[in-house]
Amino acid sequence: MSKYEPLWKYVTETCGEELVLSFEEIEQITGFPIDHAFLQDKKELTLRGFAVKKISMKEKSVRFVRCG
Repeated sequence: MSKYEPLWKYVTETCGEELVLSFEEIEQITGFPIDHAFLQDKKELTLRGFAVKKISMKEKSVRFVRCG
């Protein structure tokens, strides 16, 4: 199980077609700041029907979308 499991659960329960979360919001959900492991672990989200569409370092946000 990924350390990002709380985030995946939040996304699947909250996201309609698209959801944008700030890095700060992700930290509140997971209990720790987003890190490089996120890049590898984000693949787990596709098994739940969602994907990371964009990671914006400038805006410090992540855009999630429903697949299909």
